[in-house]
Amino acid sequence: MIKPCVIGLGYVGLPILIGLSKKYLSTGFDINKKRINDLNNGKDIFNEVKKKDFTNKNIKFTHSIKSARNSNLFIVTVPTPIYKNKNPDLGHLKNVCEKLSKILKHNDIIIFESTVYPGVTNNYCIPLLEKNKSSLVEGEDFFVGYSPERVNPGDKNHNLKKIDKILAYPHKFKKNELVKLYSLVGKKIILSKNIKEAETAKVIENIQRDVNIGLINEIYLVCKKLKLNFNNIIDLASTKWNFKKFSPGLVGGHCLPVDPYYFAYISKKNNFNTKITLAGRYINDSMVDTATNEIIDQIKKLNIKK
Repeated sequence: MIKPCVIGLGYVGLPILIGLSKKYLSTGFDINKKRINDLNNGKDIFNEVKKKDFTNKNIKFTHSIKSARNSNLFIVTVPTPIYKNKNPDLGHLKNVCEKLSKILKHNDIIIFESTVYPGVTNNYCIPLLEKNKSSLVEGEDFFVGYSPERVNPGDKNHNLKKIDKILAYPHKFKKNELVKLYSLVGKKIILSKNIKEAETAKVIENIQRDVNIGLINEIYLVCKKLKLNFNNIIDLASTKWNFKKFSPGLVGGHCLPVDPYYFAYISKKNNFNTKITLAGRYINDSMVDTATNEIIDQIKKLNIKK
């Protein structure tokens, strides 16, 4: 019997935990004690989960990794941000792997969902998991896979029940059980044997969108300079069958402003300097100032007096 533990109870981890708890005795772990206290009281600051979903007796929340030692499946959904110099910050992943390595047992399964550059799971996470358990070897004694998160906070049209979920798992051990389990948090499960390919697929999903939004933001700014009606222009261009319609504006969230730097980082490490991957970053970052100035201009036009 699989007993899952979701590590990291943010807007990604908590909905997964709630979904799994419908059929599995599940543990939710987070290092944030206040977060655990809130969840034990049925409070989710992200408003992604309704209070009634917390009444499930199959859920146990904890901030002690030792309390999760009876679990045999660990789903890791911790943040993967960047440093000020734009290099990947894998600190949260390192912390989790070091904690897990101390409670790891024979036949445990670890599935990483955090967005990373290709190679992190195999070359960074697995060695950390094996470090404090020298007698346990991945692929023989415990098993690692990767299932990139596709959560879009606040989007009710693309929640876990309605999206396809990739599961990269290069092992036979409990493969069918894993697919059955993940079917609770995904409309369709797409299987892959290659973890690096799944890592890459995840990171380029967001890069593609970032670059497209960057392009449309640049077009918007040029149209503004030329005093052209941007909306009319996009409507006209959209009449062509293969034109992809994107809207200008801010690019926020955790993934889009971060993922291009992850891919560019590993590319540079392999002696390839990307040219297009980061093309959207400069223009998209600058849109904060653009939006602010436009708001100020509109306020001035309204002639609001104190």
